Amino acid sequence: MAKRPVPKYDFKAFGAAIKAARTGRKESRKKVCDEMFISPRYLANIENNGQHPSLQIFFELMLRYNISVDQFLSDKPAEKNTQRRQLDALLDGISDTGLRIVTATAKEIAEVEKEDE
Repeated sequence: MAKRPVPKYDFKAFGAAIKAARTGRKESRKKVCDEMFISPRYLANIENNGQHPSLQIFFELMLRYNISVDQFLSDKPAEKNTQRRQLDALLDGISDTGLRIVTATAKEIAEVEKEDE
């Protein structure tokens, strides 16, 4: 029986997002690889060449860097894109005072953008 022709998914955008998130956190490739028990070459190939990661590594990287799976695998817009997921993760780590400041700032920005429309 012949194999069903299936186009390979291009993981280059995923790799670029992982690299951007990793470098944004100032994490070395070695640190990440040591913690995830993978080789630096494997992660480099995912980040730079769009190598297909294993399903387990794909999920671990998505969770580690709060990246939206929908952004890469779905044709419809993500409920929360990567930037919003990463902001949520940052907000989880700040104090109540910090939350009040962020909320006030967001309200001001929303008002200014509403006026600009």
